[in-house]
Amino acid sequence: MRQFAVIGSGPAGFYTVEALAKAYAGTAQIDLIDRLPVPYGLIRFGVAPDHQSIKAVSRRYDKVAEEDAVRFVGNVSVGSDVTIAELRTLYDAVILATGAPRDRALGIPGEELPGVVGSAAFVGWYNGHPDFADLDPLLDGASAAIIGNGNVALDVARILSKTRAEFGGSDIVDHALDALDGSAIRTITLVGRRGPHQIAMTPKELGELGHLEAAVPHADPADFPDSAADAALDPGVRKSVAHLRDFATPHDARKKRIEFDFFAKPVRIEGDGRAERLIVERTSLDAAGASVGTGETYAIPASLVVSCIGYSTPPIDGVRYDEAGGRFANDAGKIEDGLFAVGWARRGPSGTIGTNRPDGYEVADLVAVAFAPGSDGGKAGGDGLDALLASRKVRSTSFADWRRIEAAEAEAARDGAPRAKMVRHEDWLKTLS
Repeated sequence: MRQFAVIGSGPAGFYTVEALAKAYAGTAQIDLIDRLPVPYGLIRFGVAPDHQSIKAVSRRYDKVAEEDAVRFVGNVSVGSDVTIAELRTLYDAVILATGAPRDRALGIPGEELPGVVGSAAFVGWYNGHPDFADLDPLLDGASAAIIGNGNVALDVARILSKTRAEFGGSDIVDHALDALDGSAIRTITLVGRRGPHQIAMTPKELGELGHLEAAVPHADPADFPDSAADAALDPGVRKSVAHLRDFATPHDARKKRIEFDFFAKPVRIEGDGRAERLIVERTSLDAAGASVGTGETYAIPASLVVSCIGYSTPPIDGVRYDEAGGRFANDAGKIEDGLFAVGWARRGPSGTIGTNRPDGYEVADLVAVAFAPGSDGGKAGGDGLDALLASRKVRSTSFADWRRIEAAEAEAARDGAPRAKMVRHEDWLKTLS
């Protein structure tokens, strides 16, 4: 049997395992290793809790995890519990599907002030990621600024704007639900360097802002080009711009305000001991469509600043790394013989969840060429890993363990919610004791 290890149980990891299982058709054993005791990665901890239909893709992953050739190995941290070098002695190939869970820095003065957080941290906080369970974002001010013009920025704005009742049916964690219910924020400003025609927001997510109970979106009509210019846009962008044009109307002053501030480049964050305002420079577009500063600056009140400008993959000892790209250095997925990267760890944080499927199959094809199906590499594989972890007293979790955790979360759920997420390692492991 060939022996393979896929590191990371998010979408990229599961699609890669699925592809390997098909390519090797019973002639390989595949271990899906994750540092957390529970699977799904971005699906559990990144997708907005009020987007349950997107999270339903996990049912496809369940079928993969339950195949005889596949084993989920949770609660194992690569780099501390076991090294890449050790894994490479145990498996024919190691495929890194670790995602890009680290926030990119803003690179402006004041970003270290209390009240400034990255979207990975903020989203992880309301989605129950154990790394961010104690984040405690500052929600006591009247104004928040969100830097970025993509769907993550929209998710953050929507979550900050919803009433408690609007979270019915979601799996937002209790500590975040209670904090948001007591939030003093009344104005949320979405800050983007370019204009409406350059957004990366999709129509569905933009349209949701128009149906909030206690908040209303608003865009400045002066930020839009003549409507005739919309005809040249990609159809999806054109639909998004149509939503923005609908938002360029007077708003209901009784409601919270979600303000789109286009052509604004963040230059610094100011405040006395905490964030109080975001200073931005007015921009315009040059002939190539790039954002250029005009020299005019102004302040946006903001006691909470959430940066949604992208992510990077954390380096791992012994693996070549592309600092500029924030990912592992690779050639179409291959890092070196026997070591591969897939998903965001391969190409950087771009694309949708579904983008990871063809990516995973492509890397699986590379593996199949390098390690012919039907041949035996003589590696110890999972048996060797289990022995190594036992010698280090590392308690790994299985997919059957996850099923027990899943049942416990479902049993403890609020009325109408699919689950009450546990957010700490000790709670997950206590459930299994």
